[in-house]
This record gives sequence, structure tokens and C-alpha cells, in this order.
Amino acid sequence: MKQTDLIIWDEAPMIHKHAFEALDMSLKDLLKVGNRNSSQHPFGGKVVVFGGDFRQILHVFQNGSHSDIVNASLCSSHIWSKCKVLRLTKNMRLTVGCDRSNFEETAQFADWLLELGEGKLGGDNDGNSIIEIPDDLLIDDSSDPLSDLIDFVYPLLLDNFNEISYFQERAILAPLNEVVEDIND
Repeated sequence: MKQTDLIIWDEAPMIHKHAFEALDMSLKDLLKVGNRNSSQHPFGGKVVVFGGDFRQILHVFQNGSHSDIVNASLCSSHIWSKCKVLRLTKNMRLTVGCDRSNFEETAQFADWLLELGEGKLGGDNDGNSIIEIPDDLLIDDSSDPLSDLIDFVYPLLLDNFNEISYFQERAILAPLNEVVEDIND
């Protein structure tokens, strides 16, 4: 640990704040031998990069209330005040490899996703908000929208089920396990 220059901790928003605080105390204890000033600095003076998207999912807190979950997050730790926050502003997943023919459409979708993630859509947000989804993202006139979604995301599924790259390039995201089970069924 003394020779380590950088620690990268990915998916940090999903971890309970006590894990970060335990690492902080452990590094301070380990590194104070030979350097008494290390206990004055977060993580004993080691650079720690926390990666993750705080707009996605927080720590899973079984039977916890909204406030329990927020209070368990890294942002609620005493360490957070010593963190420097850097934000990524370009959605690389959407734009890398994008055809020039639909680049503008993809860029508009990326902007819409960013506004959604930052809570800028749907007016005042008290935790519940109605978000208007653009018409081009909706499945309008369908008797079975779930099947239509699956057919759209996985066209010619039976012809491609042995192709690894086919599944690596597409996914259906769902907010609840019950929805995942419905899609899988």
C-alpha cells in the first residue's frame, strides 16, 4: 500500500459509506508508520478516484427508507467534503461508432438523457415527477407493446441466438425485477 500511487474505486454510488470510511481509517493507520502527517489527509494521502454515476443506482439498503438510502451514500459521508467532483459531459456510449446519418438524432437523444438524469425534465421535482417521453421513443399503436419492444431490440433473434456479438450490442433495461421476469418470459 505504501507504494501505491492511485486507487480507483468504480461504481462507488452503490457502496455503503462505511466502506469508504473504513478504507480511509485503514490507510491512515497503515501509512502513519514513517509518515505521521498521513493521518491528517484523507486516505493517508493516497489519491482515490471514485467512479460511477450518481444518477443511476445507490447502495441497496434492505427495507430502508428513502432517507436511509441517502444517508448510507458516499455523499453523506464526512469524506465527501474532501472530494473534488469532476463531471463527464459527453455520452461516449451513444456517440462512438454512430453512423453520420443518424448522428444528430443520437446527439439529441443523448441531450435528452442528460437532462432526464439531472432532473431538468418534468418541472419541480419532489421525488415524483411526470416526464414526457418523446414520441419517437414510444410504441404507440400496438396490441402487444412488450413483444414489439423485444422484436425491435432483438430482430431475427432465432437466427442470431448463437452469436455473442449480437447480444453484446443490445439490451433492454428494466426498473424492477418483476419487469425483467416478464421480458424474459
